[in-house]
Amino acid sequence: MPKDLEIFLLRSFVTVVRAGSISRAASIMGLTQPALSQQMRRLERAVGRPLLHRSASGISPTRAGEELIPYADRILALAAQALAETGRVLTGRCGIGLLEDLAAVRLSHALADLAQLHPGATLEVLSLPDDAIREAYDAGRVQLVLNEVPALPGPPTWTLSRPLHWAVGRGVEVTANPLPVVLFSHTCSWRTAALKALDHADRPWRVAFESNSLTGVLAALRAGLGVAALMPMNIETTMTCHDADALPPLPAIELGLARHPRSAHDPLIDAVETVLRHMM
Repeated sequence: MPKDLEIFLLRSFVTVVRAGSISRAASIMGLTQPALSQQMRRLERAVGRPLLHRSASGISPTRAGEELIPYADRILALAAQALAETGRVLTGRCGIGLLEDLAAVRLSHALADLAQLHPGATLEVLSLPDDAIREAYDAGRVQLVLNEVPALPGPPTWTLSRPLHWAVGRGVEVTANPLPVVLFSHTCSWRTAALKALDHADRPWRVAFESNSLTGVLAALRAGLGVAALMPMNIETTMTCHDADALPPLPAIELGLARHPRSAHDPLIDAVETVLRHMM
């Protein structure tokens, strides 16, 4: 008989990874640490591979854990959506403006899954400069915008903080002087945070590569051109190293969702917002 991945085990796993420790995750979920540790062992037995790496600094996912995270997120989002929308067919159109760093990862997959569940619905995902997203929002083409809070075209419905981490290109020495840095060419909190952190730590740096897109930044990292500040969801396994602690800590960024006031009580847009919130 094939093994099943139990929803509550996946939810516990995702919570542990996000919290970075068993104790914090247990507090969030209202469980004891032994009970949560037992759940993680059950999930590892079901998968057949270790999912968590335990160290003095906390919990981090193994390679198998990193591979499971996007699937777990999608399963949890779809389960919530199925419970909310069972028996109801959604139709209509929803435009979603996403920060490129979010559009490039599992959010787009989750939205595609939602569209497949409701073939009568049309979803359009736009990843454009902030001014263009604002114009689309004002024109009614976009009903939901998930972005950094200062760049939102309207007041946020909800907000959350997400950490920035260092992504290290293959073969890059993080103790290099000056440190080669890969940057987004346009001004953004990612670029500002990385340079401020290095300056505050008195770490000499040089610009090794600049790009106006996440695709370009990731390509430069794969080529081993330097280090970059990214959200964890965009950092590939080959872009981590054991010496990353030699780099200064990075701050969290505040993300938020703006919803167009004319979209109130629209079932499709309610469903899309639910997916975005669960995935984040």
